[in-house]
Amino acid sequence: MKRYAWNELNEAARGDALARPAQSRSATLREGVETIVADVRTRGDDALRELTARYDGAEIDALEVGDAEFVAAEGRLSAELKAAIVEAAGRIELFHRAAAPTPVAVDTAPGVRVERVLRAIERVGLYVPAGGAPLPSTALMLGVPAAIAGCREVVLCTPVQADGRCDDAVLFAARATGVHRVFKLGGAQAVAALAYGTDTVPRCDKIFGPGNAWVTEAKLQVAADPQGAAIDMPAGPSEVLVIADADANPIFVAADLLSQAEHGPDSQVLLVSPSASMLDRVATEVERQRRELPRADIAAAALGESRLIEVADLAEAMEVSNRYAPEHLILQVAQPRALLDAVMSAGSVFLGAWTPESVGDYCSGSNHVLPTYGYARSFSGVSVASYQKQITVQELTEDGLRAIGPCAATLAAAERLEAHRRAVTLRLAVLEAST
Repeated sequence: MKRYAWNELNEAARGDALARPAQSRSATLREGVETIVADVRTRGDDALRELTARYDGAEIDALEVGDAEFVAAEGRLSAELKAAIVEAAGRIELFHRAAAPTPVAVDTAPGVRVERVLRAIERVGLYVPAGGAPLPSTALMLGVPAAIAGCREVVLCTPVQADGRCDDAVLFAARATGVHRVFKLGGAQAVAALAYGTDTVPRCDKIFGPGNAWVTEAKLQVAADPQGAAIDMPAGPSEVLVIADADANPIFVAADLLSQAEHGPDSQVLLVSPSASMLDRVATEVERQRRELPRADIAAAALGESRLIEVADLAEAMEVSNRYAPEHLILQVAQPRALLDAVMSAGSVFLGAWTPESVGDYCSGSNHVLPTYGYARSFSGVSVASYQKQITVQELTEDGLRAIGPCAATLAAAERLEAHRRAVTLRLAVLEAST
């Protein structure tokens, strides 16, 4: 891990210290995704089967997972794993239901009622990756809030394995959260199918979920097309920033850093601390623990783009964190809640020594589909609100229009929108004539 002393860096060097690994949107990637998307739009299911054979090595006839396949998948899973999935889903539902938006109705003046009503997005598409490892937890994080929101149809795509099956745990998690249909599709072709539809795959209004560079590029392309689909958020590789004081446990800190580094070679982890000794001890502990990991080589690649940053104090550590805007922020300090008010930009925050980031990934109840690559400055993680439209409603009585109509007419005149003004004043004239 590269090491920096924050107060010895000029502004340009500070920017370099917090730079993320460059995301490739090369011409080759863009053009490759454009070709796949166009092929799916033109040839539909035939293109999906050919692309699945090419990229996933599986020849499939039925693109959709059938009932018998769900039953067989459940039968192959251990009772322990099924219980853990159901347990996690329950806590995710508990939190997301409590945090869901609620309707609002308020009288902004006598006779002027303004409301907010909630409507679910009718058909949503969920993407659950299965590249380095299948992610049933992502099926939970996407499926639970969609069910709470009341989406009429929830469609999930996940890559097929070489044996023609999707991951058993992903299928069980999909069924456990009420997903309506699952398709054996991965990569950019899955995103294209969800965005534009085929004879088999229904067209979706919004697409959710993480993925590799090809999936991310496909999401960006279909979101930019008026005939495509909306997406949950821009995404990048997984990341964590840990703030640790001199009394933090270096074993815990190292474990938290490695829990993100093992995601992929383009992941990034940062440790920010006012204690030079803590940085030394964690660096040693990271290497010791890394050698014990099955994905040690992947973690090593990620650590090559990761950072140890020494700061003057915890206040400065928070400034560094807000500037970076991490996907995950872990506060391994004596009084973590005292720093919470200073958190301006982060996807999800983990307070104290006994709150590993892993619980947020799986079962604390919060969502792990979060903004990365600095998008936490302006985006939030997936929630029930992500699957809803918030529609405002207003209703005026005669007295209500008398009360606020002149205000509207004055503003319309200032903007030189005469038809706007007359839509109000004509009504006011009728009311005046009737009195």
